[in-house]
Amino acid sequence: MQEHAARQYQNQQLLTASPVKLVFMLYDKAIVSLKEAIRAIEAGEIEARWKANTRAIEIVAHLRGTLDHERGGEISVNLDRLYGFILSLLPKVDFNNDAKTAQTVIDLLSPLRDSWRELAAMGDAPMKEAARIAAQMPAAPANGPASPPAAAPPAAAAKSREPPPDKPRLAVSA
Repeated sequence: MQEHAARQYQNQQLLTASPVKLVFMLYDKAIVSLKEAIRAIEAGEIEARWKANTRAIEIVAHLRGTLDHERGGEISVNLDRLYGFILSLLPKVDFNNDAKTAQTVIDLLSPLRDSWRELAAMGDAPMKEAARIAAQMPAAPANGPASPPAAAPPAAAAKSREPPPDKPRLAVSA
């Protein structure tokens, strides 16, 4: 009965989690699975090691398969490479009964999990702030970037660059 209640609670968490929290949960489950594989290797439990490692492989493959290469740019390319590398390592956990390789993958995934945990803890506030700032920015012209404005006197130019007091300041470097 208690196991059923725990499963229902877990399902409710999944159904109500934000996309950011879901990514965090996937990283966390992959790491937990690899820790289970290490424990199984140490206990000589071949089937348990295989099940735990297979779960980690499925999760990393899912993370790789859901990368958005159109919008993800260089980040998605780098993650794709990392996931590919991890997927090349994980079979060694089973083939060689290798806890060290599982630990290596844990060490690779942990910083990503921790970053997603921090982002999930912030809730949707960062996304709302980014959307608010984007909505306040002028739209780019359809025919390309605007030509630079005519030179203004230094005082007028400095004044025109200052945002109104109620607007956030954005740091832009050339």
